[in-house]
Amino acid sequence: MLALATAALAQSDPIIMKVNGQPVTRSEFEYSYNKNNSEGVIDKKTVEEYVDLFINYKLKVVAAMDAHLDTLSSFQQEFAMYRDQQVRPSFINDEDIEKRARQEYDEAYHYIDSLGGMVHPSHILIKVGQKAPESEREVAKQRADSIYNALLNGADFAEMAKKFSQDGSAPKGGDLDWITPGRTVPDFEKAAYALQVGEMSKPVLTDFGYHIIKMNERQIFFPYDSVHADILTFIDRSGVKEKIIDDKLDEIVASQPGVTREQILEQRAIDLSETDSDLANLIREYHDGLLLYEIMNREVWEKGAKDEAGLANYFKKNKKKYAWDSPRFKGIAYHVKDAADVKAVKKAVKGLTFDKWADKLRTTFNGDSVIRIRVEKGIFKQGDNNLVDREIFKQKVEVKPLKDYPIDAVFGKVLKAPKDYTDVRGQVTADYQDMLEKEWVARLREKYPVEVYNNVVATVNKH
Repeated sequence: MLALATAALAQSDPIIMKVNGQPVTRSEFEYSYNKNNSEGVIDKKTVEEYVDLFINYKLKVVAAMDAHLDTLSSFQQEFAMYRDQQVRPSFINDEDIEKRARQEYDEAYHYIDSLGGMVHPSHILIKVGQKAPESEREVAKQRADSIYNALLNGADFAEMAKKFSQDGSAPKGGDLDWITPGRTVPDFEKAAYALQVGEMSKPVLTDFGYHIIKMNERQIFFPYDSVHADILTFIDRSGVKEKIIDDKLDEIVASQPGVTREQILEQRAIDLSETDSDLANLIREYHDGLLLYEIMNREVWEKGAKDEAGLANYFKKNKKKYAWDSPRFKGIAYHVKDAADVKAVKKAVKGLTFDKWADKLRTTFNGDSVIRIRVEKGIFKQGDNNLVDREIFKQKVEVKPLKDYPIDAVFGKVLKAPKDYTDVRGQVTADYQDMLEKEWVARLREKYPVEVYNNVVATVNKH
């Protein structure tokens, strides 16, 4: 039976290639191909074109494994975090969530009931500030009394609220919706909870002014079905769901002495992956992606960015590649309060390499609480900076004066072409890293054997 099952699996998900002897299934390749060539991707690849990219990807992962990067505690912790995010929800079901939802509801129900239930009032508010003079308070009270008397004589409460209430509830006829204990100011709450349905209060003074309150409805709490969806949202967003999962895991750990939570999560990931290829591919993607990032950083990104000698040599050999179509100004555009600082700035940086200018100016002129100069440093082409355009490129452009720094100046030199790699560091670094990656991949292809089964490649997304 096992042999039959294995044969069936091989037919349904055949091996598409082997990288350093490790088989890669068609489903894994399809997962990666389809994800990276979905609608909206600008540089979409054919299946055949993607095969080489995928091989390079798998070779880098093999190199990372050979370097034992998967044994680093930092990798293991980060991978476990991503993996566990996928498998933790499998430890609970709808019944567990529903049980907790009912528990949350019952707790809220009994709490609100113990405080007097909920009330649904309307009000008419005549505003008066807490520190208002007595004359203003008296005017507000007289107005509230007048409205109250009109209501006693048959005036419609909602219409009077729309006409006279001085808060946001006025357009709704003074309707305040449901209120629970502790949700409003004490004086208002005390008066509202003293009313029975249909009753109306005399004007009540609070920190906001005078309120005439009418009680529309009272009840202990909302029916369960009416708040069920809100409770589920609360459980999902407030961390309660994760607490339920943690409790479940604790129960399993307690029932299996010697087994850790980490082991349980790892085994669950294995079990689920055997029946869910999408999950298996996603977890593998996390695993390999983290390894890829670390090995690329070591072999290409960080290595290339910090290799000053290599960058300089690469620029020297490819200097024509970085020629500019127009001159650049390498220097500073700056603004000062005092005319004497125009020359002082030039003197401060004279003789220093360009990369040290910013620190020198900061410590010399802006080292204390007084900011003496404002500076923009860089390699400017025409159009980048109005002050540079006017002073260096002799363009007729407006330079708006900088508040508190009325004196403008520039200092530096015009370059027809980059003098060294630091003048085009970003471009050179990217190209140098690209070269390092290509050379590294070439070495990996020589080191590790690769077998591709083109008959299976031909069936990708066609079975």
